[in-house]
Amino acid sequence: MAFDLSRRSALRGFLNGTAVAVGLPLLDCFLDSNGVALAATGAQVPVRFGTWFWGLGVNPNRWFPSKAGPNYDLKPELEPIKPFQGKINVLGNFNVPLDGAPNLPHASGGPAIRTGRALTAERGLPGESFDVTISDKIGAHSRFASLEVSAIGDARNSLSGRGGGNLNPSETTASGLYQRIFGLGFKDPNSATFTPDPQVLARRSVLSAVTDQRQALDHAVGAADKQKLDQYYTSVRQLENQLDVELTKPEPLKACVVPHKAPADIPVSGEIETVMLNHQLMTDLLVMALACDQTRVFNTMFNNGASSLTRAGSPTTHHQLTHEEVLDQKLGYQPNATYFLTKIMEAWVYFVGALDKVQEGDRTLLDNTLVLAHSETEFAKFHTIDNIPMMTAGSAGGRVKTGIYVDGQGSPVSRVGLTIQQAYGVPVDRWGTKSMETNKALSEMLA
Repeated sequence: MAFDLSRRSALRGFLNGTAVAVGLPLLDCFLDSNGVALAATGAQVPVRFGTWFWGLGVNPNRWFPSKAGPNYDLKPELEPIKPFQGKINVLGNFNVPLDGAPNLPHASGGPAIRTGRALTAERGLPGESFDVTISDKIGAHSRFASLEVSAIGDARNSLSGRGGGNLNPSETTASGLYQRIFGLGFKDPNSATFTPDPQVLARRSVLSAVTDQRQALDHAVGAADKQKLDQYYTSVRQLENQLDVELTKPEPLKACVVPHKAPADIPVSGEIETVMLNHQLMTDLLVMALACDQTRVFNTMFNNGASSLTRAGSPTTHHQLTHEEVLDQKLGYQPNATYFLTKIMEAWVYFVGALDKVQEGDRTLLDNTLVLAHSETEFAKFHTIDNIPMMTAGSAGGRVKTGIYVDGQGSPVSRVGLTIQQAYGVPVDRWGTKSMETNKALSEMLA
């Protein structure tokens, strides 16, 4: 089948005698040579994966354990995790080689951990983040491929995406997250009745009706457009999977307890107590989204890399304090900046505890999940990106050992991403690029 290419081109087919069409992304072949103008049941309990990010690192001497292996010591800033120490791994002494790329303050570290590549531009990701890769492996049968949330209330605050400048935007309010999860399209897995939504049936049928033209279009475009279409078709397949889920009666899930109503809106603010509350509300909703099998992959951003957190009554941000506050010579750290780290660790412990409260058979939701928590710098005052603090919580259904401190001994941070992908069955033996390319998984973590 030949394909007539123009910007108004669409994938067309027939559904019950009626013409249907699905629009296409803006392809290179639609542009002029300058690229700026138009050219004319019984199923096992699922495993989940998630990330939890905080900005501006730690005070290394007060956070990292002294000795690798199990029963690691808890320094003052790591002390809050004590109730869950047996389910948390601490990872340190991993490096981020940039191979000549600039160290972009508060921007380079996070993408390196998520993609195994050095960032060369301020925005976007240099490649596909491995949470997306894992979602392709384990998330095809859930309603949402992934859910992203930003407790500080910035939709652009995200480290998840397929690369090419695209990021998965974050939900910024608890009420918005509630409506997305439990609003239109939600089917209670424990309900005695199930009625497929006719609108969902129609949308799914439209996508099926244009399959033949998808294949014809593949043969009519160049290599660059083929790559764009591959990303586009991936999104279409995700939509097809999501619609299929909505058209299938879900299996009953004892742990699923649907909230009765949306939480009240709270003002979006960088004030630490407001962010803590927003994080708590969004955590509780996200936990139920996992328990109700609405998604199996998530990304939580507590604050942004160049942290704009403030204390009540003060305009001075966390970021400003890390650079401007003088080191207290007696204490050996910056007490006002460190206050925010203390609150961040409290929030992390709340998140871990919320997952651990939900019982799923002999395990908890935390046990059936692996959460990678990390920052974007080691010590914010100097923008250091080697030895970025990282933790994992949970065991991915027994696939990962817990309760150990893993010393990377200066090896590339991409070993962490490789290890986690392998734990979820992603068929990858080597991951990362240039000096971050590695085939050495962390054997001490894999069960």
